[in-house]
Amino acid sequence: MRFRRSAPIAIIVAIVLVVAGAATISNRLFSGMTDAVEADQFRTMGAIVETAIREAENKALARAELLADLPTVQRLLGAGDRAGLEAELSRMFANQKARHGVDQVQFHTPPATSFLRLHDPATFGDDLTAFRPLVVAVNRERVPMKGAAVARSGPAIFGVSPVFDAAGKHIGSVELGIDYGPLMAALKTAYGIDLGLFIEEPVLKQYAQGVDPERMGEENRVGRFIRFEATNAQLIAQLAGAQDIAVVNEPVRYVREAQGLVRGVLLLPVNSASGTPLGVIAATMDFSASRAAVNRSLIWQVVITLVAILTLAGFVIVVLRGFLLRPLQVLGERFDAVSAGEPLTPIEGAETFPSEMQPFVALYDKVRARRSESDKTS
Repeated sequence: MRFRRSAPIAIIVAIVLVVAGAATISNRLFSGMTDAVEADQFRTMGAIVETAIREAENKALARAELLADLPTVQRLLGAGDRAGLEAELSRMFANQKARHGVDQVQFHTPPATSFLRLHDPATFGDDLTAFRPLVVAVNRERVPMKGAAVARSGPAIFGVSPVFDAAGKHIGSVELGIDYGPLMAALKTAYGIDLGLFIEEPVLKQYAQGVDPERMGEENRVGRFIRFEATNAQLIAQLAGAQDIAVVNEPVRYVREAQGLVRGVLLLPVNSASGTPLGVIAATMDFSASRAAVNRSLIWQVVITLVAILTLAGFVIVVLRGFLLRPLQVLGERFDAVSAGEPLTPIEGAETFPSEMQPFVALYDKVRARRSESDKTS
């Protein structure tokens, strides 16, 4: 093994290992920071959707309680005047539907019989006991309640309030339902979140008999669910398949590429007020910025690592050759000449040799001087 060849190689290998190790650790740290950023994005997305749903529930309940407190409503419902109640409230319902996404308003008589649907006045008198537990509970407990439910006209966010007449007698209830569609569209406009609402098909077929059959067609079927609403149906179809939404008992997070972008997907369970599973909400945002930052960081780290390795390796080679290997080579050649009895010449540039080698330079000069004197004597 020659020191001149093995020493630079050993040092360069050590440099490569150290720099590559540092780059790997740096990349892992940055990836961890990116994961933390995406976790915050997921939390923010979930908070936005859940807050919007809670606000919709509160608005629905507030409007239902407002209707229940109107003396005219109390009088007409107590008198069983369906036509009068419709005439009194139909304009109000049209305005609420156009401005605030209220698509269902229904009055009931105890325990849960439909008295009037402002959104479908021709359908009334049906017993809701079997599939509207929220209405049954309100008429039984006689307290306001709120939550998601699947009604005859489809899924909505409901607020239900009991109705009492002027004497305080319980005479029925009124519910107000806010459609998921406008709510989801508003979230997309405000925050760039695309959403899809999936409702279990058996539930829809059994209870949502007033829904257009085309909405439950094959193109909207996803496993045992129907994609009932979507801000971007094609995008949601790519991000939330049958296997993804098959079992969602708690929030589920994952990242997937769709339409050329990396997107974060959040699945949230939709349950009724009593806790019965109804479906799933899929929410998605563009995560391309964070993933692009990771890719850019990786590229820069590779470039910086290569530059650092080449720079340090070049520096080591220059230093070793200029300050150690070259002087050693020159001294070795000169002392070989001494041993072989060859003519001895001065060492040019010996003053640049490291101080540790100057004693050897001085020794060589002494040997050369003595040989020169000996040659002159002879």
